[in-house]
Amino acid sequence: MTAKGLFISFEGGEGAGKTTQIKRLKEWLENQGHDVVLTREPGGTPEAEKIRDLLVKRDGGNWDGLTELLLFFAARRHHVETLIKPAIAEGKIVICDRFADSTEAYQCYGHGVSKDVFTQIKTIVLGEFAPDTTFLLDVPVDIGLKRSKRVNDSIEVLSDAEIEDRFERLDTTFHENLRAGFLEIAAQNDNRFMVIDALKPLDDITAEIQQTIEGKLTHV
Repeated sequence: MTAKGLFISFEGGEGAGKTTQIKRLKEWLENQGHDVVLTREPGGTPEAEKIRDLLVKRDGGNWDGLTELLLFFAARRHHVETLIKPAIAEGKIVICDRFADSTEAYQCYGHGVSKDVFTQIKTIVLGEFAPDTTFLLDVPVDIGLKRSKRVNDSIEVLSDAEIEDRFERLDTTFHENLRAGFLEIAAQNDNRFMVIDALKPLDDITAEIQQTIEGKLTHV
């Protein structure tokens, strides 16, 4: 077990391949004897999952960018305080599918919410709390959206209301702005981010991620 916990987040646009790499990292860490908590945003706790339904499902609601931002941070507050921080304090490794960087990318770069507003709310909710390491899986928008559509089309659901594609259905300009936003956020936080070309072979991506985390584990 690690002497103290570790907080890892994965970011990227639609269809970047986060789910595959997160599962691989979790399995690799557990095989080494680490206690791993896998979670996601929005969501991660029963209360936050209710907010997730409002934000990502096709019929979740017609929210503007600022309202989305507030909902994301409401869910995040509960998620961090009741799941993520306690797990880290117990020496566990937390892997989170999206965190606050996604909110900045989607709501600020995608929907035009003021970065000053984002920063103020982030400070109120999180203070200085942030992931130890963030992996950004970068993929061209057209390829990512095609990948995402294939995944959604392959899932059998009872109704459109259950499909989590509210953001995928936004126009290409939104997604181009989103990708540019993620890359800018990563450049501004290069001490924490590792940007990975998501078009590379899956095994190569996995090896990069494992090598980075291996270095982190020697310092905890």
